[in-house]
Amino acid sequence: MPQLHLRTVVVLAAGEGKRMKSALPKVLHPLLGRTLLGHVLTAAAPLVADRTVVVVGHGADQVRAHLAEVAPEATPVLQAEQLGTGHAVRIGLDAAPDAAGTVVVINGDVPLLRPETVAALVDAHEGAGAAATVLAAEVPDPAGLGRIVRDSAGRLEQIVEERDATPAQRALREINAGIYAFDAARLRAALGKLSADNDQGEEYLTDVFGLLVSAGEPVAVHVAADHVETLGCNDRVELAALRRLLRDRVNEGWMRTGVSILDPATTWIDVTVAVDRDAVIDQNTQLRGGTVVGAEAVVGPDVTLIDTVIGPGATVLRSHAVGAEVGPGASVGPYAYLRPAAKLAERAKVGTFVEVKNSEVGAGAKVPHLSYVGDATIGAKANIGAATIFVNYDGVNKHRTTVGEAAFIGCDTSLIAPVEVGPGAYVAAGSAVSQDVPPGALGVTRAPQRNIEGWVARRRPGTASAEAAERARQAAAEAAEDAPEA
Repeated sequence: MPQLHLRTVVVLAAGEGKRMKSALPKVLHPLLGRTLLGHVLTAAAPLVADRTVVVVGHGADQVRAHLAEVAPEATPVLQAEQLGTGHAVRIGLDAAPDAAGTVVVINGDVPLLRPETVAALVDAHEGAGAAATVLAAEVPDPAGLGRIVRDSAGRLEQIVEERDATPAQRALREINAGIYAFDAARLRAALGKLSADNDQGEEYLTDVFGLLVSAGEPVAVHVAADHVETLGCNDRVELAALRRLLRDRVNEGWMRTGVSILDPATTWIDVTVAVDRDAVIDQNTQLRGGTVVGAEAVVGPDVTLIDTVIGPGATVLRSHAVGAEVGPGASVGPYAYLRPAAKLAERAKVGTFVEVKNSEVGAGAKVPHLSYVGDATIGAKANIGAATIFVNYDGVNKHRTTVGEAAFIGCDTSLIAPVEVGPGAYVAAGSAVSQDVPPGALGVTRAPQRNIEGWVARRRPGTASAEAAERARQAAAEAAEDAPEA
């Protein structure tokens, strides 16, 4: 029977991140669909820990609220005064007094960390029976990072923060990634012996390794296969660099599954998005939140989709959609705006400069251009002419409009809700409809046209319009004179 390992995860998320220059705690800054903290929690999730503790401090209430949304099973623990990483872990373990087996400690600002790397660290630690194991990485530029110091036999001797390192130690390129696995009992014992006798006057968690080495306990180093995974961020410039790296990783992953991304450098896809095989994503496209793009759909260029479902074979061009559904084979854009609860059925069309909100557009129905559709149900194969307005708001309440199957709405029409245009009915262009139009009827509300002859000459003399009208009048008179008599 395989050995069972009890596991506890402690995430360090108490720091202010002063160099971010933000009212938002550093760990809550977003990165392609998750916060920095959210990415870390996702990387740790496959460990199936018995308990996850998140040590909070700066902006504690904001971090707690975020945890309640994304990881309600996690336990937030307050580090009221930031006295170092060792102090933070001790506070975290105080909230888990029954923790045994393996304790995994992760900094809250390493969003590129993969679950596979965390699992490999823990497997190596537990397999070796080590008291402590640190995740390390070989980096091109170790400036600002803690160094892994090994003895002549290649064993871990200590972890040294850069500010406390000697010139020779600073030349090392193997760095501490800020991710560790510990034996719970030996970690607790070592935490009680930490000192704040260093340049920062803080209790360093990394000093635990030196204490364990001095006590003859087995410690280990697990080197990450890709140092990029271990990158954290201290300011917005570094955050932007991480965002680009994650964008490239996400885009490469989708392309390898059979998605065509025509310009990966200008395509931003959240880690929470799903894209089916043979979809085409054109340049300058953002897919965010819970967006789903179906097989063989074409999205872009210049498209932003947020929490939107695009059906197989649909097309979305130069448009913006939030909380919408676009059915199979439907088309959207260019320059359309789909707002929440806009639902397009199969082969429906929403065209240029059309806004749709809380409405269903039936199968094969068309709203080709320059229209507002709000709080409406449009039947299959209906045609909505240009400049049609669904007048849904009376200043207090919203009301609904229904347009039946195969109905035709002429251009420049206002449908004043609540109102229903029946199946197969027509509405004449320029009408303002406030009463139901029965099936198959023609609704007309236009006033009779009246022409006032000579108005421009009398009221706008000397204008270009008056001159043009006079030339036309003279040309008509000359044409009449030259015309043969009947």
